[in-house]
Amino acid sequence: MFTGIIETLGTVKNLVQDLGNIHLTIESAITQELKIDQSVAHNGICLTVVNIQNQEYTVTAIPETIRKTSLGTWKVGDLINLERAMKLGDRLDGHIVQGHVDQTGACIEIQEDNGSWIFTFEYDAALSNITIEKGSITVNGTSLTVVNSKKNQFSVAIIPYTYQHTNFKTFKIGTQVNLEFDVIGKYVARLHQLSL
Repeated sequence: MFTGIIETLGTVKNLVQDLGNIHLTIESAITQELKIDQSVAHNGICLTVVNIQNQEYTVTAIPETIRKTSLGTWKVGDLINLERAMKLGDRLDGHIVQGHVDQTGACIEIQEDNGSWIFTFEYDAALSNITIEKGSITVNGTSLTVVNSKKNQFSVAIIPYTYQHTNFKTFKIGTQVNLEFDVIGKYVARLHQLSL
C-alpha cells in the first residue's frame, strides 16, 4: 500500500531481459535503507527488491506487469519516481494507492500556468476506467487531483515542488505514463455495472 507521495527519483542503470521477465537495476538515494523482499513503487508499479549492491538495487518485472504498464519502454538513464510502502500509523498525505497500474496513458498537452503546469493525459476508455473532477488519480505513482475530467482524458495541475521532485519535468507530448485510478471509484463503477 502506498500514498502517492514520491520520496525520491531513481535512475535506471541496467535492464536485463530474462525470458519474459525484465530485471531492472536502479540507483537511488534510498538504496541503503532498502531490504530484500521490500516493496517499492516505481512510477506507480509495485515491484519487489531482489538484490542490493552499494547504491543500486534490482527488481524483477514479469510479463503481466510489462504488458499493462510503460515499463517495457524504459531505458538506461530514465528517471523513475520512487516510493516505499507506507507504514501503519503514518499520515496518508496523498490517497490510497495500491501500486497496481490499471492502464497506460499518453501526455497530450503541457501548459505553463503562471508558475505551475497543467498536464493533460489521454487513455483508452474501452477499459471502463473513469476520473471525476476533484477526484484522485495516480500518474507514474504520483497522487494528484483531477482538474478537468472527460470521457477518455483528464488534466492535473502540477506545483513547482512536484515538478522538480518527480519525473514530470521530463514529460513531453507523447510520453507514456502509468495510471492507477482511484480504488474507491473503481469499486463504485464495478457495483454500478453489476446492478445494470
